[in-house]
Amino acid sequence: MRIDCLPALQDNYIFLLVDPEQHEAAVVDPAEAEPVLAALNAEGLTLTAILNTHHHGDHVGGNRQLLQHFPTMTVYASAVDRDRIPGQTVLLQAGDRIQVCGQTAEVFFVPGHTRGHVAYYFEQVAGAEARGALFCGDTLFAGGCGRLFEGTPAQMLDSLQQLRSLPDDTAVYCAHEYTLNNLRFALTVDPDNLELRERYQAVAIARQQGLATIPSRIDLEKATNPFLRWDQPAVQATVHSINPVQTLARLRGLKDQF
Repeated sequence: MRIDCLPALQDNYIFLLVDPEQHEAAVVDPAEAEPVLAALNAEGLTLTAILNTHHHGDHVGGNRQLLQHFPTMTVYASAVDRDRIPGQTVLLQAGDRIQVCGQTAEVFFVPGHTRGHVAYYFEQVAGAEARGALFCGDTLFAGGCGRLFEGTPAQMLDSLQQLRSLPDDTAVYCAHEYTLNNLRFALTVDPDNLELRERYQAVAIARQQGLATIPSRIDLEKATNPFLRWDQPAVQATVHSINPVQTLARLRGLKDQF
């Protein structure tokens, strides 16, 4: 399975999962239909599935138009998001496994950003540099995490703990190009983190060149993302708390005002 990153809207990424042997594809969080249709047409691919992580318009905006072109495809999303996902055909729960482009994905229930957010984890992706691939929507970002629109800090902590526990070499495909700003904030709460400083410099250069910073990796996030470092003394000292939920809540509050 090949993973193509399609820029969309202002800073979204749509991920096209391609099975070139079967001339089929699936798409994760189609913010809009046009980039997906263009990519499909370029290779003569049939779209067989949509994998939605949550109900926000910049993640489901292309569903209806894509269904007009491929009316028999499967639309996966959380059971909690029933009636909030256009065209949803499968109601997912934590631990479900789905078959996509010849690969198996495990479903993680990761509320916090929204009450029904899910993530999709492929343990093995043939041809990928990393062993596995995580499609985490707006729960975990490169260098950050999503705002708490419908969930609680405790829910977000549990969600991030699940993702932090994945293998270090898992590729992280998040849905927005927020990395540079996230790392600017990270430096304000973890300023002596040498690996974070080096990552910021590398990301700044990449963005100056117009390059994507996605995918990231779990090991890189564990080393540099403050929202996965709630148990590190340097981060705890910044927010004056050793309580994990309170630490995460205070970090998110600081980021909301950054």
